[in-house]
Amino acid sequence: MGWLKYMLTAGLLVGTVHTAIAGVVVGGTRVVYDGSRKEASISVKNTEKTKPYLIQSWVDDGAQTAPGKAPFIMTPPLFRLDAEQENVLRIIRTGGDFPQDRESVFWVNIKSIPASEKTEENQLLISVKSRIKLFYRPPGMPGESLNAYKALVFTQVGKALQVNNPTAYHVSFFRVSVGGQVINDAGMVAPKSTLAWSMPEGASGAVSWQAINDYGGITPQASAPL
Repeated sequence: MGWLKYMLTAGLLVGTVHTAIAGVVVGGTRVVYDGSRKEASISVKNTEKTKPYLIQSWVDDGAQTAPGKAPFIMTPPLFRLDAEQENVLRIIRTGGDFPQDRESVFWVNIKSIPASEKTEENQLLISVKSRIKLFYRPPGMPGESLNAYKALVFTQVGKALQVNNPTAYHVSFFRVSVGGQVINDAGMVAPKSTLAWSMPEGASGAVSWQAINDYGGITPQASAPL
């Protein structure tokens, strides 16, 4: 099956159907790029028994309107992944003027495009895109990333809950609650920055939180009085 047929049929429909992603498994929920090294990597595996996929990958800067070109390349950027095969995507920095006292965050995009079957019937092919965080970590950063969530400082400001992150690391929240009432979609607080949410109605008492670590695991719960 030729590359041209892959590219033409793959453009029929593009989506983010999570139930269909079982065919291609990405080997992680985030990538940490150690600035003292030349590259980082992440694996992709085709778990299908017979179906090949076309894999396309790139890095963007996370802009909500029009993703900009990030100073990284991924190689190979486009390749065929046969059934029950695994490949490693390499991420290489190509430039950029990054802060040296804190992490920078970008986004890795991995799109899996299924092969079309030889048939005279019309086909509807769905390409699925995985999007995961890429943390660029300059060499010589202070502290340890695994303990960054413990250093967060929470305060109540009027009807808002505010968190201050004094560390050099991003902290991605798994769960934040006040007096047992959960704050939905807590998101991520950047290094040396603050983030605020609306307080849940009637919430009071201690704030508790868990974060997602470098390996995609969940940290132990931390808590503090407001």
